[in-house]
Amino acid sequence: MDKKWSILQQKRIEAQLGGGQKRIDAQHKKGKLTARERVHFLLDPDSFEEIGQLVTHRSTDFGLENEIYYGDGVITGYGTVNGRLIYVFAQDFTVFGGSLSETHAEKICKIMDLAMKNGAPCVGLNDSGGARIQEGVNSLGGYADIFYRNVLSSGVIPQISAIMGPCAGGAVYSPAITDFILMVEHTSYMFVTGPNVVKTVTNEEVTSEQLGGAQTHASKSGVTHLTAINDIDCIEKVKQLLSYIPQNCEDTTPRVPYTMQDEYRPDLSKVIPDNANQPYDMREVIAGIVDNESFMEIHEQYAENIVVGFARLAGRSIGIVANQPISLAGVLDVESSKKGARFVRFCDCFNIPLLVLVDVPGFLPGTDQEWHGIITNGAKLLYAFSEATVPRVTLITRKAYGGAYDVMNSKHIGADMNFAWPTAEIAVMGAKGASEIIFKQEISKSAHPAAKLAEKEAEYAEKFANPYRAASRGFIDEVIHPSESRRKLIKTYAMLENKVVKLPKKKHGNIPL
Repeated sequence: MDKKWSILQQKRIEAQLGGGQKRIDAQHKKGKLTARERVHFLLDPDSFEEIGQLVTHRSTDFGLENEIYYGDGVITGYGTVNGRLIYVFAQDFTVFGGSLSETHAEKICKIMDLAMKNGAPCVGLNDSGGARIQEGVNSLGGYADIFYRNVLSSGVIPQISAIMGPCAGGAVYSPAITDFILMVEHTSYMFVTGPNVVKTVTNEEVTSEQLGGAQTHASKSGVTHLTAINDIDCIEKVKQLLSYIPQNCEDTTPRVPYTMQDEYRPDLSKVIPDNANQPYDMREVIAGIVDNESFMEIHEQYAENIVVGFARLAGRSIGIVANQPISLAGVLDVESSKKGARFVRFCDCFNIPLLVLVDVPGFLPGTDQEWHGIITNGAKLLYAFSEATVPRVTLITRKAYGGAYDVMNSKHIGADMNFAWPTAEIAVMGAKGASEIIFKQEISKSAHPAAKLAEKEAEYAEKFANPYRAASRGFIDEVIHPSESRRKLIKTYAMLENKVVKLPKKKHGNIPL
């Protein structure tokens, strides 16, 4: 009897899938994979175990009682990625446009609960037209159930959202709470209100792509962390991202086998230009320090004056935060502060050691920055570093001026080890600006003001524009040659491997949001 029932059910499911073939073909014509194909390419072969395949919706209004589909527009289950357990849900746009119903939400919530209980990442493959309007408040309540679990899971297990189609209205807030958002160019979009509503309210003419496409959110809003050229590329980036991240907040960072070799990198000595005002690409420094081709940049197109991402150092996963001199001279501004703070807090949640590379002339001045809250936004980065308990190491390559020196993981806010290259300049401000203030009267009274300014600038630079004064006070642990940076950092992280910090007992801090 059980066997016959199983065969009958399977035939019904196959017949139902066959009936939706036209919708699946339409999906393929848009360059999109189906939900099952996405799950197939994400997980290891034969590892997927589906949960809730026979679930159907409960609505009997507006003709829905005659439209019954198994799974109710979302595929849920678990499997492995490179042998590590993950939980996954994939919304199926071919069933009611992937719209979220009460049972659709219940399936997702069940997966999120299992992920929390078992300490494994949860990956959502989003492709939905929004709430199922025929169900009214039931579908809205389903969204809220998901949001609540997103918040409970935050900092406990990694949560990754891949936007592989539409994501609009209330649906955007679940991905927004998760740790990372990936979007597919030209086939995915995110917005709270669509182009038609925008036109009605503000009279703006805008397309879905302009309003909430992948490039818009990657470069303008910073909502998305990574973009992909197609579904396969997106799935591969999800897998790459997972390879750097522990399973949960109590797990340690993933490692790949590594044998110590000659860890000196002479090319690092050539990176810093002789002219202190000439820019250079901090990615060259990163490439010279980390394992070969292991750097995965996050938020690459947003707030480009700071670089964040994951890498491996002697096989171990680390998080990198670095000022970028080729963009706005590497200054800190509103966007870069938020970008850096978010990344630092993620790494601290999941025990990923931090490496901070510093070349910062200060905070960006101007009315635009002040009026957009550079004070509170800069404080976010300061707060994030100060509360982080993971191993924290800083390397100052060139400039470390003013309050930005303090904020960029200085010894004063709890960094474990602080190194500097001989080219480092640690001071309140640059030698020229400082000299103009300190020696203002002396310069103005001189017969040759320009020559006197140059003289005083050189005097100030000799005294302060170097790392040795800070090192004499213990603010810098060691001044190292650039070529030995990699070897020094490998040893430092090995020394800090068992670091333990007990924070004061409290419910939680109040970060300046």
